[in-house]
Amino acid sequence: MGVRPPQQSDDDAPEIIAFGIAALDEHLERADVTFPMTEEALLETVGDPSVPYDATGNEIRLSDALGDLPQSRFETRQEFMNALHPVFEARRERGNDSFVGRLRSLLPF
Repeated sequence: MGVRPPQQSDDDAPEIIAFGIAALDEHLERADVTFPMTEEALLETVGDPSVPYDATGNEIRLSDALGDLPQSRFETRQEFMNALHPVFEARRERGNDSFVGRLRSLLPF
């Protein structure tokens, strides 16, 4: 996912903040990951980057996200992304359920 942050002036080009699957996809493209791939080989290829899972910049290490999955081998990139999407969504929802998350949702910025 990605969102545009509030604009400071009309002259600036809009900046997109990538998070969740979109942010992870950037890491996969930079590392030129090919599938099928195991969890271990993926971490060896990409490293263990912190991936933002919401627009406020909260992050999860890739190894932690992979630890939440029941499988460790992925036949296709789409299978991998589909498996990780619920992990990012669960983290995002948990963050919104916290006191700070609820407070942020009430503020206009």
